[in-house]
Amino acid sequence: MVKISVLQHAPSAHLPARPGDPTPTSRNLDPLMHPFARARERTRALNAAKMERMFAKPFVASLEGHVDAVETMARKPETLDIVASGSWDGGLIVHDVSRRSKLLHIEDAHKGKVSGVCFSQDDRLLSCGVDRNIKLWDSRKGFGEEDSEAGPPQQKPLSIYPGKAAFNSIDHHRYDPLFATGSNLVQVWDETKSAAVSNLTLPTSTETVTAVRFNLAEASVLASIGSDRSFTLYDIRTGKAERRIIMQMRSNALSWSPTFPTTVLLASEDHNLYTFDIRSLNTPTQIYKAHVAAVMSCDWSPTGLEFVSGGWDRTVRIWKEGVGTQPEVYHTKRMQRVMSTLYTGDARFVLSGSDDGNVRIWKAHASDKLGIITARERAAIEYRESLKARWKADAEVNKIARTRHLPKPVYKAAQLKRTMLEAQRVKEERRRKHSRAGENKPKAERKKVVIAEQS
Repeated sequence: MVKISVLQHAPSAHLPARPGDPTPTSRNLDPLMHPFARARERTRALNAAKMERMFAKPFVASLEGHVDAVETMARKPETLDIVASGSWDGGLIVHDVSRRSKLLHIEDAHKGKVSGVCFSQDDRLLSCGVDRNIKLWDSRKGFGEEDSEAGPPQQKPLSIYPGKAAFNSIDHHRYDPLFATGSNLVQVWDETKSAAVSNLTLPTSTETVTAVRFNLAEASVLASIGSDRSFTLYDIRTGKAERRIIMQMRSNALSWSPTFPTTVLLASEDHNLYTFDIRSLNTPTQIYKAHVAAVMSCDWSPTGLEFVSGGWDRTVRIWKEGVGTQPEVYHTKRMQRVMSTLYTGDARFVLSGSDDGNVRIWKAHASDKLGIITARERAAIEYRESLKARWKADAEVNKIARTRHLPKPVYKAAQLKRTMLEAQRVKEERRRKHSRAGENKPKAERKKVVIAEQS
C-alpha cells in the first residue's frame, strides 16, 4: 500500500473573508530572513524627512485692507475663523479667515492708531486707541454686507468710554460684562458704566502698562506688563496688585496658557520668550531662544502644546511647549516687522500682522495638506511620522528635519549673536579663573532673568 501525503491549506489563510477585502498575506517575521530590513526602514525615514521639507509650503493667503502696520489682533471666542485686527491707520477690520473676506470694516474707528481690540459678549467688539477713547461696536452690522461703489457705510459705535490717557491694551472678562485696559495704570470697566469702576496699581509703580490679559481659568486674575520691566498680577475681587516681578529687560507681550492655568508666556525685548509658573515667579520654567531681535508678540495654540511668536527680525516662529530651541520659522521677502500673531480656534492656522499692513495666514504645520485626505493618505502620513520619530536620532534624518532656510540678514545676525554670547561666556570664565576661589560663582541662566520680586 503506497502512503500518499496530501498538502492541505485552510481557505481562510489565503482567501479574503468577504468580497472586497484584501487578500491575506503571510510573512515570515524571523529577523534572520530579512537582513536588510533596518537599512530599508532608514531609507524610508530619510525619504519621509525629505518629503516633509519638499511639501513645506506654509503660506496660505494674505488678508488686505489695512493701510498701515497691524499692531493688534483678537480671535472671537467659541469660533474657529473670525478674527479682528486693528491698525496704526485707525482702521478696524473683522475677517472671516475661512472665506478670506471682510465681515466688518471701519476705516476711522479711532484717531491715531488702534492699540487694542477684543471681543465682548453678544457679537460686540471693543477697541481702544491713543485718542484716549474705548469704543464698543456691533460686529453683526457688517455681516453679509458687501462694500458698495461709494465705499462701506460709516458705522457708529454703540458706546464710547473716554479715558484720561492713551490706551495701550484691552482685554475682556471671560464671563462678566467687564473689561480691563492698560494706560498709565490698569483700570477695570463695566460695559454699562461710562467711567472705570476700579483702578489697579501698586503704590510704588510709575510704569506705562503695555498689555493686560485676564486668566482663562480663574477669570478674576489679571496680569499686566509695563515699560519699567515689570510683570504684575492683580485680583479684581480685592482690587489690588498681588505680586510683581522686575525683569532684566521689558516684555512686549503676554499670553496665558489655555490648558495650564498657572502658566504665562512673556515675549521679551532681549530676543527671548519665557514661560513662568505664577506660583513661583523667581525663575522662569523655560527660556525659548532663537529670535535675533526683540520679540513683539506671542499667542498660545488652543491645545496648549505649541505657541507662536513674531519678532522685530521679520520672522514668525512656532515653538513646541517645553522645547527652547529650533522652532519652525516662517518668512517672506515682503513681510516686515511682525507686530501681532494669533492662532485660529482649530489650531490649524496661524495669523501674523506686520508693519507692511497685511494680515497673513500660515499653516501651523508647514507640510500639512489642505483639503480632503483619504484613509489611505492618512495611513501613509501617519507611517511617515512614526518613521521620523523612530529615526530622529540618526544624524542624516535629524539634519534634514531641523535645517531651515533663513533670510541672509537673519542668518548673519544669528551668527553675530552666537559670536557675542560665546565671547561673553569666555570673558566670565576667565574672570572666574583669575579671581579668588568662590568669589565669582557661575549663575544659572534662569536665575539672571528676574531681578526682584514684590508681593
